[in-house]
Amino acid sequence: MCRLVAISSDDPISPMVAINALNAMKEGHDGSGVGIFLTDLSGPFEEMKNSPILSGIFTKEGLRKLDEFMMNLGFMTKYKTSIKVDKKPPPGVPKRDIYLIRAYEYPEEWESLTEEEKKFRLMMIRLQLRKMGEEKEDMIVYSFWPDVVMIKEIGDPLTVAEYLNLDREELKARIIMAQGRQNTNYAINLYACHPFFIQGVATMTNGENTAFVPIREFLTSRGFPGYIGYQSDSEVFTHILHYMLYKLKLPLEYYKHIITPLQDNELDKHPNGRFLRILKHSCRMLIIDGPNCVMGCLPDKTLFIVQDRKKLRPGIVGGRPGFFTIASEMCGLDAVIPPSERIWEFQPMYLDTAIIPPDRKELKICRQTEPLPPLH
Repeated sequence: MCRLVAISSDDPISPMVAINALNAMKEGHDGSGVGIFLTDLSGPFEEMKNSPILSGIFTKEGLRKLDEFMMNLGFMTKYKTSIKVDKKPPPGVPKRDIYLIRAYEYPEEWESLTEEEKKFRLMMIRLQLRKMGEEKEDMIVYSFWPDVVMIKEIGDPLTVAEYLNLDREELKARIIMAQGRQNTNYAINLYACHPFFIQGVATMTNGENTAFVPIREFLTSRGFPGYIGYQSDSEVFTHILHYMLYKLKLPLEYYKHIITPLQDNELDKHPNGRFLRILKHSCRMLIIDGPNCVMGCLPDKTLFIVQDRKKLRPGIVGGRPGFFTIASEMCGLDAVIPPSERIWEFQPMYLDTAIIPPDRKELKICRQTEPLPPLH
C-alpha cells in the first residue's frame, strides 16, 4: 500500500510538513518514490498566480530542446527557482541534471483567448513536451499550469526531500498533497507516481483499481487528448473527476455517485434518485472496483477524501478552522496537527465524501443518501 497526506492551511507551509507525515507512516510505503503537488503558492509565485509554471526533470539536452520549443511558441521565462543537487545522489535516488520549476509569460497572441482556450492549450503543450521526452527520456514533465508545482522522484521521501532541499521559502504553499509510494510494478516509472494532474485537477490513491481496463477504455473513447498515460491504474481517478467537472459540469458531491453509485433499491428512496439512476446508467463504465481511498484537490482549492464500497484502505481527516489535514493513518495526522489542536476529526466510510472547502472554515461531510445540491 501507499501512504498519502494532504494539507490545507491559511498560512503557507513547507513541503517538509507533509514529508514528515509520510515519514511517520513509513511502515506503509517501501520508499520507492515520492510525489508532491503544491498549489495556492506563496513567496515569489504568489505574485504571478496566472502565469503557467512548468515542473519536471530534464537532462541538459532536454533543457535545450525545451528552451527552443518554448521560445518558438512565444513563451518567455518570468521566474525560475533552481534546485541544485550534489553530483552524487544518496543511495536509491537517480542522478539527474536539472529539476525545473519555471514560470512563463504568455505569448502576446494569447491575450485574446478565452480561459477555456488557454486551459486547453496549456494542457496540449504539456502533452507535446511529454511526448518529445519519451524517446530519449530527456524530459519528464509533470505539470504546466498556473499556481501549481509538482515534484516527483524515485527514493525514500525524506531522503529525496532533504537531497532536493525542499524546505525553502519559494516552495511554501497553502495546499500540499504528497504520496509515499509502494512499488507494485517491476520497473519504476515516474509517470506512475501519484499525485496525478490534469487542468487544475489532482488526485492520489491508495489501493488497487481492478476495474481499470474498462474505465480506461471509456475515457480514451471520449476523444479528449488529455486522457492518456495510464502507467498507473490510479490515474483514472483524476480523469474521472476531470470528466465530471469539465464535461458533465457536476459538483464534487456527485463524484461518489459516479465511481460508487448506490444500489437500485437505495436510489428508489433517494430525493434525487431519478437523476442519479440516469447518471449511474450513462457512467456505468466508470464504476470502480476497489479497494481504494482517494484524496484530491479541485481547481478552486477544495480538498476531499472518499472511500469505495469495500472500505479496506485507511483514511482520516482532522483539523481546525484555517488548518486541515487528510492522512492515510492516525500517526500521519498526528504528525501534522496534534489531537489537542483538532476540533474536527472524521474517518470517512463508504458512503461519505469529506470536504475541506477553500475557505477552510469547517469540515463538510456529504453522504450519498442525502439530497444533492441543485444543478445550475
